[in-house]
Amino acid sequence: MQSSRSSRLRRLIASAAAVAATVVLATGCTSGGASSGSNAVISIANTTGATWTCGFNPFNPAVNGESFGFAYEPLVFVNALKNAAQTPMLATKATWSTDFKTLTFATRHGVKWSDGKPFSAADVAFTFNLLKKDPGLDLNALWSSSGLQSVSQSGQDQVVFQFKAPAQPYFYYIADQTPIVPMHIWSTSAVGNPVSFADAKPVGTGPYTVARCTPQNIQYSANPTYWQHGKPTVKTVNYPAYTEAAPANQDLASGKAQWGGQFIPSIDKYYVARDKAHNHYWFPPTSNVSLAFNLKHPVTSKLAVRQAIAYAVDRGTVSKIGENGYEPAANQSGIVLPTFRSWYDSALAGQYDYTQNQSKAKALLASAGYSASNPLKLSVLTVSGFTDWDASLQEIKQELAQVNVLLTVQDLAGQTYNTRLYKGDFDAAYISETGGPAPYYELRQMLLSANSAPLGQNATSNFMRFSDPAVDGLLNQYASASETEQHAIVSKLQKVMLTQVPVVPMTESVSWSQYETKTISGWPTASDPYALPAPYAYPDEEQVLLRLKGK
Repeated sequence: MQSSRSSRLRRLIASAAAVAATVVLATGCTSGGASSGSNAVISIANTTGATWTCGFNPFNPAVNGESFGFAYEPLVFVNALKNAAQTPMLATKATWSTDFKTLTFATRHGVKWSDGKPFSAADVAFTFNLLKKDPGLDLNALWSSSGLQSVSQSGQDQVVFQFKAPAQPYFYYIADQTPIVPMHIWSTSAVGNPVSFADAKPVGTGPYTVARCTPQNIQYSANPTYWQHGKPTVKTVNYPAYTEAAPANQDLASGKAQWGGQFIPSIDKYYVARDKAHNHYWFPPTSNVSLAFNLKHPVTSKLAVRQAIAYAVDRGTVSKIGENGYEPAANQSGIVLPTFRSWYDSALAGQYDYTQNQSKAKALLASAGYSASNPLKLSVLTVSGFTDWDASLQEIKQELAQVNVLLTVQDLAGQTYNTRLYKGDFDAAYISETGGPAPYYELRQMLLSANSAPLGQNATSNFMRFSDPAVDGLLNQYASASETEQHAIVSKLQKVMLTQVPVVPMTESVSWSQYETKTISGWPTASDPYALPAPYAYPDEEQVLLRLKGK
């Protein structure tokens, strides 16, 4: 189950070229039940596995899901579910040079920060240069791996990005995945170290401000100075902290919460049947849920061990038992199907054939020195309260026991899980990455060495500490490649997943979303996929909240 969860962990579809076009658009678009009309109130039920820290630093991967999209906004929203369709937000236009080495944004006029100060192009340039100055804020390794050379203001409302090589795929990270912060606050001594800055009272351009926060609940109030006049019509959002799934599921089923983002066992009976006319769900596939290995660990650094585990587990059974089949079984290539079927190298996958083969798994483990008399003992991190992950890992544990691997499941509070995951303090970890509008993005998160860090330091993704200069080269070549060449590169990256096994994808992560239409309308659906539907998907949740209306 994904949630605000590994707050990094969500996304999907279309080619990189689709996000490189010029964009122009005018203005766009406690718990409790919903009230009506233009004063609607909604409550979110989403198990986080921990109470709130009441920090809202949009560059802190542990809490940015509670700030980015609520208080802070991107330049352009990129819809991963709809051919990377773009909705300009703080930028009204984005234009590439013919060689795709220069990207120019025109910033929106008339926007104010929630403290009343005017927003400008200077804030945008400042934000990206802040990421350069403090690499710990650069969650997508823009300055270290994209070839980005400079970001500067030009005139009153232009911001120019210069790259040393073609950089079309990085549009997604720059425009959609980077929250813009106010220079008049983040440049002051009050912030101190921006990496550790708590940002308890975020000042953003987004539709909400943080009215109150306790460890048990975040209450957001509509920003009275928001630039999209008349929005949001949902004036109050309550986001309770659920450390266990059962209370969140009960609040959804009873109507106490209107928007959910989690796994519910037997959802048709437990949730939909309570009000068949108004209770709904939609779970579009986005990325993978994987068993990730610490590649600096003396045992899991051994290829034979990782391959054995990949052969030992029946992913279809994990999907059925752990996820009720709501999350499809994944495959070792890492390509999410059917979402990215056109990228999937079926011949290559067939050549390596990672269907369950426990005899092969035992032989591989024997070559590494493990047997029934000397079993391999490993621990795996997961998040307390993620009941579907718990069920999946119990099935994985049972299947691994059949090949002489004794797995200990460590259920941790969300913050503890994040700390240990980011710092590389684990044998194995159950994870889900965010992905993006093509398979490249999730593969880049998992395999690019610049996204990792030495043990004991925070990695922004690539928690496994995978490092291969040849793979870095492939990922960096993707930006200047033609569409045909991009497919060839992704095929080579699939071979890396199949031969080096840095992770074992178990199920395909979905964007979990439950919603009721009795009191609230405007939700994203399969027929109107205007954004990822989960409340933890950022900055998509902003698009959802801006569309919702009380009945």
